[in-house]
Amino acid sequence: MQDTLPFIRPLVEKYDRPGPRYTSYPTAPQFQAAFAEDDYRAAAERSNRAATPKPLSAYVHIPFCESLCYYCACNKIITHNRARAAEYLAWLKREVELQGALFDDSRRMTQLHLGGGTPTYLSNDQLGELMAALDAAFHFAEPEAREFSLEVDPRTVTPEQIHELHALGFNRLSFGVQDFDARVQEAVNRIQSEAQVVELVAAAREAGFQSVSVDLIYGLPLQTVASFDTTLDKIIALRPDRIATYSYAHLPELFKAQRLIRPEDMPPPERKIELLELTIRRLTEAGYVYIGMDHFALPEDELSLAKENGTLQRNFQGYSTHADCDLIGLGNTAIGKVGDSYSQNVKETASYQARLESGRLPVMRGYRLNADDLLRRDVINALMCHGRIDFATIEANHDIDFPDYFADALDELEEMADDGLLAIGDESIEVLPAGRLMMRNAAMAFDAYLSHSTGRYSRTV
Repeated sequence: MQDTLPFIRPLVEKYDRPGPRYTSYPTAPQFQAAFAEDDYRAAAERSNRAATPKPLSAYVHIPFCESLCYYCACNKIITHNRARAAEYLAWLKREVELQGALFDDSRRMTQLHLGGGTPTYLSNDQLGELMAALDAAFHFAEPEAREFSLEVDPRTVTPEQIHELHALGFNRLSFGVQDFDARVQEAVNRIQSEAQVVELVAAAREAGFQSVSVDLIYGLPLQTVASFDTTLDKIIALRPDRIATYSYAHLPELFKAQRLIRPEDMPPPERKIELLELTIRRLTEAGYVYIGMDHFALPEDELSLAKENGTLQRNFQGYSTHADCDLIGLGNTAIGKVGDSYSQNVKETASYQARLESGRLPVMRGYRLNADDLLRRDVINALMCHGRIDFATIEANHDIDFPDYFADALDELEEMADDGLLAIGDESIEVLPAGRLMMRNAAMAFDAYLSHSTGRYSRTV
């Protein structure tokens, strides 16, 4: 049955405003420099002492790229000097060793994600070294219990390497396509052929990967509705298990690389709305299920099944099917979530190496959640993952009276209810079909830290 996702343009335009993506709550701007290595070690110890310690997850940041994509807002190092990557890997393995000592040996790692940068900048031999170090430190779960993924730049790998990645233990791949249109690719300095992607997706399926995902970006320079429709034709023909369609946030004042994009090539705001409408219509007509935010999946994919049975999770990598894990951030700038805390590593590789050389963890900043933070995180996660907040569940878990505690938020959400986006009752808040695109807007009502200065965030739809 086709997923229904009403697109009511006047309401989409009304609620299209900057806002957090809520991969965490509180969000990263609330992290504090006062949170240091000792605080992180204490959080790890508390997580070990929990009545039922959570399984472990890791995000590993590989910052290197061979060329600069002008749209990119990630932390990256552009270099052709492979010796730098070898040196970084040596220090990364040292951090893995130090982090591994903090967590009880009885715990198992069920989730792993390599991002960047370009994780496949490392050779497969180097990735094998990294996987061996991670397994020794964190004890990988049995293969059937793992969700091990990495981001792949199609320009950097061969079909043979895809098979080798599967042999190393990865079972999910995400290909960064962004757009197939040649003019758009040239405008953002990321030129790759459709044939490359088709060949690699076929190799991933042949190798036995459980899930193949493709990333697209709408709102890039020179994109038109017609050109992106052609890209969608090609993506739908590939039939990836998952498709992520990210809204491009053009913030050249924050991200130097984006200053290389010609302002006159940027699509007007109304075209971004048209591109979003097109994407939703094409993907749902093709049988994809809208998971939430930017994510679509085939009906038989684990994400769709988790959404249907109410077990969907959300973390720094987006949506997940696995139970809530303690997430260990590894590598420069990596963010972790351990117990009731968040932490982030230092940005500069020189500082990263200096900390590790002195035997210290490279924690730069972080945040320990208080009772109110934990409550609001649960509320926002319920909205983002399930589209519904059950008052009784929140009240039982946090010993509050929901309508009283969140009186201001409920008042703020009345406008969304009047617009037919939410149903607010005595026992719950439910996101209605027309409101599924505006879940971030609803979540913002429960954000105690959100100021009116939201220019640093991407737009909500």
